[in-house]
Parts: sequence; structure tokens; C-alpha cells
Amino acid sequence: MTQYFLLHASHPQQRLLHRAADLLRNGGLIAYPTDTTYAMGCRIGDQAALGRMRALRQLSGKHFFTLCCRDLSEISKYARVDNHNYRILKRHTPGPFTFLLPATREAPRRLVHPKRRTIGLRVPNSPIALGLMEALGQPMMTTTLRLPGAAGPLTEADEIRRALGHELSLVVDGGSGGAELTTVVDLNANPPVVVRQGAGQLD
Repeated sequence: MTQYFLLHASHPQQRLLHRAADLLRNGGLIAYPTDTTYAMGCRIGDQAALGRMRALRQLSGKHFFTLCCRDLSEISKYARVDNHNYRILKRHTPGPFTFLLPATREAPRRLVHPKRRTIGLRVPNSPIALGLMEALGQPMMTTTLRLPGAAGPLTEADEIRRALGHELSLVVDGGSGGAELTTVVDLNANPPVVVRQGAGQLD
């Protein structure tokens, strides 16, 4: 049965964050709020949970998930970052952006584009999302919580529980979520290219 945690948006309860992290370690798939929309997430390397995430959104095998990180140092473990891109990342993280960067050997294979060898990473400006990863001790593989055929993402924890109550291990209620997606920026290009304009404004 799906668990339901009500967390304070700016000062999430540590006890509940650690309980959520335990669920993730044990193969859980969770719904949680970010600085843009609600998302689904699981721990790195959990192929079963990633498969459930793909099935719930009816995503093809060509869809690449995002690696949600805590900070710049964590990004640099999974992506190669030169000095120019480091300055861009430092200016825009945490924030509502997903950045495409060359993947390192540490990057989860299932998140890496097989031809371009790139990976999508983000650092959300969300105490709940950052607190979850801090309690877990690693990034999360993640995707926007948008159901097949829907015009936009689910924005309320209650409707997420009603729609996916039997599919998720946990719904984290952090208040109303947004409907605007992240801005996707390809940092492999010079100058960087905005692939998808969303909530973030690139300087």
C-alpha cells in the first residue's frame, strides 16, 4: 500500500526524509515535489523501479531519464564539466534547469545517450528534493510525473495518490506543484543551446 508523507516545503522533517530514503533503498518508486513539477524517482541502479517508471508513463526505450543531483560536485562525478560550463552551472544551480553534458564512466548506462554519450542532470531548488537525496546519500533517477495522454503533469499530491496509489511506494506531499517543466540546455554546443524552454531563464 502506498505511504503518504506530508512534508513542510521549506523545512522538511528529517525523520520523514530518512523513512523515504529507506523506501528508495529497498526498491521503492516515489512521487516527490521539485522546484518545477512533481516527479517520480528511484535510486541509481534500480532497474526494476526504472522499468515501473517507464511503464507508468508509457515511455519508449529511447526515452532518457534525468539524474537529479544535490550539488555541482555530484554533477562532476557523472558528467565532464569544463571551466566554461562550470561557470554556467554555478550560476544556474540550484534551479529549474536540466543540463545535457558529456557522461563519465560513473554515469548510469541507462541514462546515457548511446550515440552522443550525454546525460541529463539537474539540481532542483527544492528543500524536499535536496533533503531526500541527502538522506539517501546519492542522486535519484527521475522523470516528470505526467500520465500518458495528459496535457500536463499532476500538480496535487492527493490526485497523484488517487491516480497511482497502487503503483508507488510513497507520495511525498510538499504542497501544490507547478505545471511548467524545466528548461533543457545542451552544454555540448558552443554556445549552449536551449533545447526546451521551460521555467528557467538562461542568462
